[in-house]
Amino acid sequence: MENNIKLDKATPPPLPRSTMANNHSAEANYGIIDWFKKGMRNYVNFSGRARRKEFWYFSLVYMILAIFAMIIDAIIFDAETGPVYIVVALGLALPSIAVGIRRLHDTGRSGWWFLISLIPLIGGIVFLVFCANDTKPETNQWGPPAK
Repeated sequence: MENNIKLDKATPPPLPRSTMANNHSAEANYGIIDWFKKGMRNYVNFSGRARRKEFWYFSLVYMILAIFAMIIDAIIFDAETGPVYIVVALGLALPSIAVGIRRLHDTGRSGWWFLISLIPLIGGIVFLVFCANDTKPETNQWGPPAK
């Protein structure tokens, strides 16, 4: 007697183990807007970790939106920081804090290090250096590595 295994046409063949092991394979095809949307979806998530791509692409889109809002305010209201800019800044304040704290977690630092950015000039530079550091490959108290 033969062991013929027949697959139903609706049942896809099993995936190789190598593709199932990579949990972040979907993120390999993310664009700038996808990373920004991921940061916006986690706008109040202050735990966990954020990859460098998520942080920097979120920051890039934030800056583009802020500049665009300033241009609109200059054209319509004849002011650099008019109501459009204020709405954009207030709307993106909490998500940008959250993604910054998750980025610090990814580098192995506490989210309280975010407060160093309040120190004029030097604090911002230190914060940017922290965010530019590579992901810590080991699992830490905030979860497994983001990449």
